[in-house]
Amino acid sequence: MTPEPEIPDVAQPHRVSVVVVTHNRAELLRRSLTALGAGHQVLVVDNGSSDASISLEAEFPAVRFIRLPRNFGLTKAMNVGARSADGSFLLFLHDDTVISGDAVNALADFLENRSDAGAVCPLLTDESGAPVRQARPLPTPGQPDPPFAPASGTGDEIVVPCVSGAALMLRMSFYKSLREVDDRFGTYGSDAELSAQVKRANRKLVILRNVTAIHFWAKSPVKASVLGGDRAHGTAAFLGKHDGVAAGMLYRLKTGLGAVATFRFSVMAGAFSGAKIDGSS
Repeated sequence: MTPEPEIPDVAQPHRVSVVVVTHNRAELLRRSLTALGAGHQVLVVDNGSSDASISLEAEFPAVRFIRLPRNFGLTKAMNVGARSADGSFLLFLHDDTVISGDAVNALADFLENRSDAGAVCPLLTDESGAPVRQARPLPTPGQPDPPFAPASGTGDEIVVPCVSGAALMLRMSFYKSLREVDDRFGTYGSDAELSAQVKRANRKLVILRNVTAIHFWAKSPVKASVLGGDRAHGTAAFLGKHDGVAAGMLYRLKTGLGAVATFRFSVMAGAFSGAKIDGSS
């Protein structure tokens, strides 16, 4: 009797792909990866870390590490990770955010059953379970940098206009329809951009009260002056894209002149030259 031919194992697409962007936060990244477990495709995009992050590759063999030669900013790293993802759902996760694999499944279940939702997030809390800063209005010319506040509302679903990108899930089909997150942004602006695109698609941006993640809001290892410049550029880019070129130019002018008067030269560079976190424009 002729034996049946062996059928080679073919890797199946994942239901959820988790893209974690990290830079010099080895201990926080370890906590995040431990909580995620092995139930999803996890891709870590390392933005040029020089700390012990490289050693984590041996600790988490199921995780794919993509190492960039320097810190290109959050947005570019998000896109690099998403290009290698094969899940039906895409969770962007910051390295200072801890979410369980079961909670990730709950987010995917929600999107799978709610065509009116364009994106979904867990409720972000501190270690005691108290809500932390997560939601805000979208930036406008009159309020270009609205502060984040804990999500508020009644019921299990909180619909908000804009969220922190600390834990944000989209359908992969939606991400691909955008042709990636607009890479004019460096570190600042990708969360507002994705929130605005959900609104543009006439879909809801939902925070699930009963699905939680811990967000530490850890201090960035990048110099505050560099982040300030990137923030000025990102805000101007967002306003220019969504409120018109004049709105972006006016913000650049006001912010740049204010930075000159207060000797904040990195902010001036971000406002006038459009320099992002990696120095490119």
